[in-house]
Amino acid sequence: MTVAEVTVAEVMAELAALEDPKIRAVNARHGDDHGVNLGALRALAKRLKTQQELARRLWETGDTAARLLALLICRPKAFERDELDAMVREAGAPKVHDWLVNYVVKKSPHAEELRQAWLADPDPVVASAGWALTTERVAKKPAGLDLAGLLDVIEAEMKAAPDRLQWAMNHCLAQIGIEHPEHRARAVGIGERLEVLKDYPVSPGCTSPYAPVWIEELVRRRGGA
Repeated sequence: MTVAEVTVAEVMAELAALEDPKIRAVNARHGDDHGVNLGALRALAKRLKTQQELARRLWETGDTAARLLALLICRPKAFERDELDAMVREAGAPKVHDWLVNYVVKKSPHAEELRQAWLADPDPVVASAGWALTTERVAKKPAGLDLAGLLDVIEAEMKAAPDRLQWAMNHCLAQIGIEHPEHRARAVGIGERLEVLKDYPVSPGCTSPYAPVWIEELVRRRGGA
C-alpha cells in the first residue's frame, strides 16, 4: 500500500468516525447521502490543507463526504477541462454538485468554455451548472452576455424545467433583475407570469426565491439602484 493510499484510508476512517445518523437523516431529505457535520468537515480540510493528489483520490472513492472534503482541499486551477466536465457529470449528490461548481469550476481557467458547453447540454443537472456559471457572469462580468436572449430562454423553458435546472434558471432571472435595471421590469414580469417558486416555504428573516420578491428585496437593500 502506497503512502497516498494509506492517507486516503486514514481520511476515510476519520470521516466514518464523524458520521452522525441524525445529520444523515436531515441530509437525505435534500438528496445528500452523508452524515458528516459540515463544520467538522471544514475543520478537517483546514488541518489537511491543500493536497491535490489526495483530493483526486478522495473524489475517486465516490463517497459523498469524501468528495466534499476533496473539493475543500483541491487546487481548482489544477483540473483539466475534461476532468471538470467528467466530475460534474458524476457528482451525484446536490451538495457535491453545488460545491464543485462554486468552489472549483468558478475558479478554473476553463470556466467560460464549460459554461457555454454546459448551457446547451441535454442533461438538466449539467445544464444547471451552466446556468450557475452564467449567473456568476451576470453579476460580475456581464460584458458580452446577451441578457435579453437569456431572458428569452428563461421565459420559454423555466416553467417546465426539472427542479435543479429550474432553480438555477430562476437564480439567473433574479440576478438579471437585481443587477441590470434596464432588464428589471421584464425580469419581474417573467417571474410574475411563470410563478416559479412563488409558494416556496421561507424561514423567518430569509428572502423568498420567488424572483419578483427576491429582486425587489435585494434592490431595496441596495438603496433602490
